[in-house]
Amino acid sequence: MTDAFAATNLTHHFLIAMPGVSDEPFVRSVVYMCEHSQRGALGLVINKPSEIKLKNLFDKVDMPLRRQDLTHAPVFQGGPVQIERGFVLHETMETGTDESAYGSTMRIPGGLEMTTSKDILEALSTGAGPRKIFVSLGYSAWAEGQLESEISENSWLTVQADPAVIFDTPIEQRYEKALALLGLQSWMLASGVGHA
Repeated sequence: MTDAFAATNLTHHFLIAMPGVSDEPFVRSVVYMCEHSQRGALGLVINKPSEIKLKNLFDKVDMPLRRQDLTHAPVFQGGPVQIERGFVLHETMETGTDESAYGSTMRIPGGLEMTTSKDILEALSTGAGPRKIFVSLGYSAWAEGQLESEISENSWLTVQADPAVIFDTPIEQRYEKALALLGLQSWMLASGVGHA
């Protein structure tokens, strides 16, 4: 990793869409960046719920959902890539080792993990699993240099992520809450304005 890249690593950051972004699903979106490297970037849109509720998702995979707190939680549209595949963003489960509690898990600096294996659904099905979760179908991805180019074109604002925006903020307030991390409000933004 080069020093120049290290200064712009956006892992565990939010990308906040500028008003000029008109490409669905990114209009007024907030993307949580799970990974950003010289090879590209991967993130989940955290403020675009789908029509599907978690209970429906569990019904589709023939599992009961024994977490009443999650029954009516929405499944989000994480992005336009692999929209049939599920991604679970959650707080780190302490295991006493360096290993995650679940298979196929990406550890994200900042205390979060993203899991794509069925064992996390099985844990939730029994009433266990992480207390705070975010489930999406699909993800957002950028090829090498693509995200950096979009940022230089003023498509995105960037700010260090705050998990409370993902897990504790009502969906309709997430865009404004993410902007507030920069000391901004949406009325202050205009198409073509530079980023902070």
